Amino acid sequence: MQRSIRSIPREIALEWLLHKHYARRIPSITHSFGCFENGILQGVVTYGIPPSPSLCIGICGEEYKDNVYELNRLTILENHSKNLASYLVSNSMKLMPKPSIIVSYADTSMGHVGYVYQATNFIYTGLSVKRNEWREKGLNTHSKSVVAKFTLEERQSNPKRFEHVERPQKHRYVYFLGNKREIKEFKNKLNYDVMPYPKGKSHRYENDTVVSQQMALL
Repeated sequence: MQRSIRSIPREIALEWLLHKHYARRIPSITHSFGCFENGILQGVVTYGIPPSPSLCIGICGEEYKDNVYELNRLTILENHSKNLASYLVSNSMKLMPKPSIIVSYADTSMGHVGYVYQATNFIYTGLSVKRNEWREKGLNTHSKSVVAKFTLEERQSNPKRFEHVERPQKHRYVYFLGNKREIKEFKNKLNYDVMPYPKGKSHRYENDTVVSQQMALL
């Protein structure tokens, strides 16, 4: 079996994210990669600018805020070969700009622990803080978009349409890319405590939707 990681067109990444990933929502995407086995696309990972400027500053400080990327989507076929997810993550990061700080989250509300990040030697920095967020009932719109589109008065005066709910906590993982000096500097500047990896049963989201896989010529 021949396995490789390649940059993929945005439209292919969007198809996989909309139809294969449980969130069914498109994040900021600056880099998208696919894992190919014998020329057939088996999984997709995307990276983008985190939606929270405070997060970019919070990881290693103001000085390195522009070095932060979020690994914001990872989706693979159901009947995938062994270690496909960790192979996709570790080798796609080799194609990212350097020096970079990669942050990613495992959603506790979906039963995710983040074992793929543990397998690829990410640093675990604990759970995201507990916060409430605005949601539009029955829709999958991101809370940030809801707040941007509707005023506080509109949200508060229409409880049949909007709700203010507790945001699920997520496991936060960080990885540093660069030469030895750059990685050492990032580690010295890290503002989060390094914590032991969490354990527990991990739930896998199943989805047999058919998506584009024939990408061998790109």
